[in-house]
Amino acid sequence: MTYCVGMMVDRGLVLMSDTRTNSGVDNISVFRKTFHWHQPGERIVALMTAGNLATTQMTISRLEAQMNTPDDRGNVLLTAPTMFDLATKVGRELRSTIAERQDANGDRGQNRFTASMILAGQIAGMAPRLFLIYPEGNFIEASAETPFFQIGETKYGRPIIVRAHHRSMSLEDAVKLLLTSFDATLKANLSVGMPFDLMVIERDALAPSHVARFEQDDMYFNAVSSAWGAALTNAFHSLPDYSFHRERSG
Repeated sequence: MTYCVGMMVDRGLVLMSDTRTNSGVDNISVFRKTFHWHQPGERIVALMTAGNLATTQMTISRLEAQMNTPDDRGNVLLTAPTMFDLATKVGRELRSTIAERQDANGDRGQNRFTASMILAGQIAGMAPRLFLIYPEGNFIEASAETPFFQIGETKYGRPIIVRAHHRSMSLEDAVKLLLTSFDATLKANLSVGMPFDLMVIERDALAPSHVARFEQDDMYFNAVSSAWGAALTNAFHSLPDYSFHRERSG
């Protein structure tokens, strides 16, 4: 399984993904799930992937292959005029790849080769944008009401983001928030695992502003995990005590 989050704040975009893939408890591997391309001063584009590994790798490979193709398709990742146009093209490529793999394996209508993606980035002169691309090739865009997207194993890490996210928060606090979300997911589901990959894209930088990988022995992540666990325990014990003889309201 996978867990990836793309988050918007006023200062830019923060992306984080795990790296675990598994086919059963005895076949676990580490694969990168965050990819990026950029032209300094012109654009930064990033993709995070979840789902069937062969499908996502093939889709990424096809997108990258277009960079070296001299026909009229051009370099989709680095020449699409807007992020919306790029989301449309990535969605078509993902849908085509899924359909081809299903047809080749006689699995049309099944979900064995499905995948989804988060697209993030900024083109010079435009605002940073964030998209969630579905296996069918369609997509939705983040907004003030929906400022983050998750793919993969989403349910365990969602509550803390919903409660703590604010568009005015710093990029550093956004990273800390994502680490608590990943910590909750890591503890609840064995199919999500470290290392975690982080990418920060500051507004108008048009390049990765900060890239990091959190390994199991990462001192900062372990400090956040320990402090967050203690804070939750303390918060629980500070709640009003429940009584079997409490007065009923109404």
